[in-house]
Amino acid sequence: MKKTVFILILLQSLALPMIASAHHVMGRPSYSLNEDSNTPPSMQVETRIGDYFVTYMIFPAFPRPGQVGRINLYASTIDNGQPFQGTVRFSVRDDSWFQSKEEIIGDQPVDDNVFRQGFVFSKEGDYIISASFNANGQPYHIDFPLRIGQPSRVGVIGVAVTLIFVLLIGVNIAQRRRVNRAKMRQTQRP
Repeated sequence: MKKTVFILILLQSLALPMIASAHHVMGRPSYSLNEDSNTPPSMQVETRIGDYFVTYMIFPAFPRPGQVGRINLYASTIDNGQPFQGTVRFSVRDDSWFQSKEEIIGDQPVDDNVFRQGFVFSKEGDYIISASFNANGQPYHIDFPLRIGQPSRVGVIGVAVTLIFVLLIGVNIAQRRRVNRAKMRQTQRP
């Protein structure tokens, strides 16, 4: 009996160092993790505009209506890499041919060399986000697309192909009827 108790205590003391709760994940405290922490952005684009190199990212990876999202924008000069220290204006408009109304969603100052803008959309759809700023008397303007919700299964190309297909079938049916009428007229002549 004493040997059994001794062996159990020995095994428990050996296993005790292996039982540890994780406090950090890749160097970050676990209490600071949220749904965006390990989620890639839905879009990450690096571009050059005038004298600036601009990078922007949109989080979360799959934005949905009613869900809070954010845009991170970095702007630095091409010649020396100095970050832009002004204010960036973010605006949004529908991505449609007939929509020209643009709504300002915020003017953001720099925060640790990043311009952060939050957003919430109530409806699914395709939108164009615009970021603009003035530096050294020059205006800079960047547009980028944003899809909120699930993309439609049938896009513009699908609708166009379907319309052409229906049109071809209609023309084919009309031609057959015309040919059949012409044949019937010829057979009815004496």
